[in-house]
Amino acid sequence: MRTLKDLGDLKGKKVLVRADFNVPLKGTTITDDGRIRAALPTIKELRADGAKVILMAHLGRPKGKVVPELSLAPVAKRLGELLGVDVTLANDTYGEDAQAKVAAMKDGDVVLLQNVRYNPEETSKDDAERAAYAKKIAALGEVFVSDGFGVVHRAQGSDYDVAADLPSAAGKLIEKEVKALSRATENPERPFTVVLGGSKVSDKLGVIENLLKKADRLLIGGGMAYTFLAAKGYEVGTSLLEKDQIETVKGYMDEAKKNGVELILPVDVVVNKGFPDGNTPVNPQTVDADKIPSDMMGLDIGPKTQKLFHDKIVDSKTVVWNGPAGVFEVEQFQAGTKAVAQGMVDATAKGAFTIVGGGDSASAVRNLGFPEDGFSHISTGGGASLEFLEGKTLPGLKVLE
Repeated sequence: MRTLKDLGDLKGKKVLVRADFNVPLKGTTITDDGRIRAALPTIKELRADGAKVILMAHLGRPKGKVVPELSLAPVAKRLGELLGVDVTLANDTYGEDAQAKVAAMKDGDVVLLQNVRYNPEETSKDDAERAAYAKKIAALGEVFVSDGFGVVHRAQGSDYDVAADLPSAAGKLIEKEVKALSRATENPERPFTVVLGGSKVSDKLGVIENLLKKADRLLIGGGMAYTFLAAKGYEVGTSLLEKDQIETVKGYMDEAKKNGVELILPVDVVVNKGFPDGNTPVNPQTVDADKIPSDMMGLDIGPKTQKLFHDKIVDSKTVVWNGPAGVFEVEQFQAGTKAVAQGMVDATAKGAFTIVGGGDSASAVRNLGFPEDGFSHISTGGGASLEFLEGKTLPGLKVLE
């Protein structure tokens, strides 16, 4: 994979950078700036080299229309604060305003183009349409740096197609992500433990399949655990259940047994009468995993499982975690996710290599107050890190080879 060093002298050059600034917003307030901070090393290095840095990114799903609430203005403001410089926001992606603002740049300046997903061509399935659009963006720069790990699993105009039009390389974040995920999947130090959570088994089929050949242990929590428990013949009440995946899950259990992989499921769960929203009172109870009442919903792993998961994680040399263990957004159902995160922090302190696989897991460790340096690596790409763990070819990385 080509890196920044392969681009030569960048002084005075206009460098287009695809970043991942798809941050959570509450109104115009950014509630987690982790993805912006993850882009700083690349931006700082390019500025130090005297480049003119032209950033592009998406925010939310405007579906090819201008949606003012999804403007990158809050990102430009926060990025400027973190860099200690003015970050100019263009009103469009490649039109007159973007062209004028890029033309006015001096060495070391930073311009952020407006949300690339305001353009329907950005995510078009028509290769020719996407390529023609990418040429308009590419005309703004002389060199392209891909640094948005969260989007490399899709062929999109501003990362995959622009890379074909300009001399291109991976930024420091993508380099770091690939190095960390490769270390966990290619030759992991053992025991190698994978913790999977989140709501659906169907979202993680490829990952489970691939890791059953590589991991020593698979710990299953979150909503997806109830399909595994149902596959064992347990009553799961009103818990999240994918009936159509029960046979697949039984196959995974057989394969784990055959491969000598420890497949660890919850032994107790925290239940509630329905999902905790405005109309459902929160009244958690802990029950054994094989004794879930038919009118109750499992929303977290119980105390015995928390200890079991924590101890298995701490007894590992490599740990990858993707997906929360419960509904961590609600205080009464946070303990499972906290136990997994604490296990990761304790394992790291003992010398293990630990990866938090992006998305909700990354958001959980930050929102629950865990120190980022307590983990070896926190990925910025939920979907991308999952597909990497599946062993899939990611178009946005392949184009940089």
